[in-house]
Amino acid sequence: MEHERSAIIELAKNGKTQKEILKLLNIPANRRKFVYRTIRRYNETGEVCDKARSGRPPSVTTPALQRLVRERIRRNPRRSMRKMAQELKVSESSVRKIVKVNLGMRSFRRKRVHFLSEQVKVKRLQRCKGQLRRHVNHDIKKIVFSDEKIFTIEEALNPQNDRIISHKSSTIDPDLKYVPRVQKPLSVMVWAGISAVGRTPLIFVPAGVKINSTTYRDLILEPIVKNLSQTMFNGGSFVFQQDGAPAHTSNVTQTWLQSNIPCFIEKEQWPPYSPDLNPMDYSVWSILESRVCAKSHKSIDSLKRKLREEWEKIPQDVLRAAVEALPGRISSVIHDKGGYIE
Repeated sequence: MEHERSAIIELAKNGKTQKEILKLLNIPANRRKFVYRTIRRYNETGEVCDKARSGRPPSVTTPALQRLVRERIRRNPRRSMRKMAQELKVSESSVRKIVKVNLGMRSFRRKRVHFLSEQVKVKRLQRCKGQLRRHVNHDIKKIVFSDEKIFTIEEALNPQNDRIISHKSSTIDPDLKYVPRVQKPLSVMVWAGISAVGRTPLIFVPAGVKINSTTYRDLILEPIVKNLSQTMFNGGSFVFQQDGAPAHTSNVTQTWLQSNIPCFIEKEQWPPYSPDLNPMDYSVWSILESRVCAKSHKSIDSLKRKLREEWEKIPQDVLRAAVEALPGRISSVIHDKGGYIE
């Protein structure tokens, strides 16, 4: 290789063109770039030898392996990089490097979502457009978003990110390694509401009580929602939001709201099957659960005490940010024609 470069430089000094050099030295046409780069390097550095490289050339993540990985992903993108590495008989780190660096791809988790029929997507699209107009014409800070959630005494587990660092799995303390589950853990249903400027107290639904129109009115609407103008907005107006649960959309509840709440989002206005559009669902409940259920509780009373304690500790800035994210999420639903946004 070195003598070939020297011959190319000598011929170039004698005024030969690249085409003539290829012919005189019997260099194949597909190596034309080799001649061009050799002459350019000599003109720039005055040297014939090859440039020093930053490291050894790749021996595993070769173009051939990159093509294999690309083709496998094209045929079926639902692939484990660990299994693909085993099939190709290379290290997992090599496959990950090819996917990230060479192919510019990332691995995304599949997500469990509500089923959305085409009819539901049309309704979501139409009602999201209406809600976006509402947020343009009304201050989003005046909307109170409400929701219910069931909390259990069990420890919450995030199987994707809840990890333990250890030399061996067998040396991990079983109390730390395993998160026990029982068939019907003790639980409590909790109702709450938030706005950009405040929050309601947590309301615990008594054990054995089913939320219907009557209990919803007696436990939540009359004692809490009816007084929100004074307790959260200093006598000012507000807009009340609730999802499409039967107790919320019944004629009894809608009539009560019309008589007692000057402004609320009616059942025909809120997008159906849309927990991804309620700040309580897409943000606040998960924050509260991560704080309250970091470890299991021995009783419902312990769970309730921790829920009240951590509810008051969530900074108002966090609640405001969750609310202010809603218009962007609504725009995303509209952009995706009523489809999934997460």
